[in-house]
Amino acid sequence: MVGRCPRSEIEVAKEKLELVEVSPRDGLQNESDIVSTENKLALIDHILAAGFRRLEAGSFVNPKKVPQMADGDAIFAGVPTRDDATFIALALNLRGVERALASGAKEINYVFCASDSFSIRNNGGSVDETFNVWPDVAATAKAGGARLSATVSTAFGCPFDGEVPVARVVEVAERCFAEGIFELALADTIGVASPSDVHARFRAVKASLPSHVQLRAHFHNTRNTALANAVAAVEEGVRVLDGSLAGIGGCPFAPGAAGNVPTEDLLYMFNRMGFDTGVDLDRAIEGATFIGGVLGRKTPGMVSRAPKWPA
Repeated sequence: MVGRCPRSEIEVAKEKLELVEVSPRDGLQNESDIVSTENKLALIDHILAAGFRRLEAGSFVNPKKVPQMADGDAIFAGVPTRDDATFIALALNLRGVERALASGAKEINYVFCASDSFSIRNNGGSVDETFNVWPDVAATAKAGGARLSATVSTAFGCPFDGEVPVARVVEVAERCFAEGIFELALADTIGVASPSDVHARFRAVKASLPSHVQLRAHFHNTRNTALANAVAAVEEGVRVLDGSLAGIGGCPFAPGAAGNVPTEDLLYMFNRMGFDTGVDLDRAIEGATFIGGVLGRKTPGMVSRAPKWPA
């Protein structure tokens, strides 16, 4: 009779946690010095080499407002052809969706806001005004063969309107879902959330949407709460998290933006917690080091500056 293996020797399957890498878009969009298309594509190569299979490659927004993202067409023309990787294009209006589709994007993330003042500055109209074109956006994306997700920006607070009620976030989330998105993200655009805020908002949104809608979390680290907030999101059942290598980035319309949650810090933490991200931490750190060198400064990520552990 074959004896049972002790529990410590049994290989237990780890739970999957998807990390979406956003450094080529949200990480770089707030940089005043233009990063070359060549270096952006080299960063994407580092991201793919680390094992990321979903990443924000660029955005199709007004180049006068966000000059760093003016080369979206060239980026999508230059990314490698791979069946195992998804390159996400961000858009804020119908014209941006049309440009993304013309560039070959197969996934489009469309951004709404939960507050009017930020929506006017970032999206060019109030929340209600931006939803007027939403049916056309969804129909255009579908006709172009791209799947569509939505992000609710300022879901945890607005730099101009202040606190954003949970009910407002739920309302915007429900309006997003009305056009059949496969995924909804809540974004802490200005980095004001605490774990209790994350629990409350994701719990409320999850209760208001059908269970097949995938939830995603996007945290900025302006007040050093992003890692704690990421854990809170996972505790609420979220299994898709955004991160930016080296912790670079932020929104050009958010005063005092101090960076995104560093992907390598997320990786280290969730690897230690027993999740399977499919990403190689050492290769991710190489990517963080690369983009830090391109930018020519010390970047906010901590794990990339710490000794390797375990050695």
